[in-house]
Amino acid sequence: MDAKLISPFIDGVLNVLPQLGLSQLRRGNLVLKDRLTAAKEVSILVGLNLDLQGNVAYAMDEATAKKAASAMMMGMPVAEFDAMAQSAIAELANMAAAHAASLLEGIGKRVNISPPTLVTGKGVTVRASRVKTLAVEIITPAGTIEVNVGLET
Repeated sequence: MDAKLISPFIDGVLNVLPQLGLSQLRRGNLVLKDRLTAAKEVSILVGLNLDLQGNVAYAMDEATAKKAASAMMMGMPVAEFDAMAQSAIAELANMAAAHAASLLEGIGKRVNISPPTLVTGKGVTVRASRVKTLAVEIITPAGTIEVNVGLET
């Protein structure tokens, strides 16, 4: 697993979140998984193709998603993870993946990203692929966001 191909996805989150109202970020645990899975209440999947093939899954609990959506909507209270909050969180993932694609372009790797797919529910595990995956926790004031990067290299 090439760190220079994984780092842009972590940097994407670390660069986009402050623009959306979430600062004071730090990295948490780093885990290598046998396959790309996300087992949180809210997972957003983004597919990758062209020079890199694979998937990225941004995963968090619902409380984190509501707080992040609230921050993105200028502090508007988010009591329920409704359509507006879901749209905000999907856009967060879209922006982070697009930023990563831009960084990868800078090192000569062309990457197209798919529109984000949002999966919600308690006890849901998303299995996106069977490739080795690096999972990095990003700890925010809203809670922890797990960034799972699985590249078929």
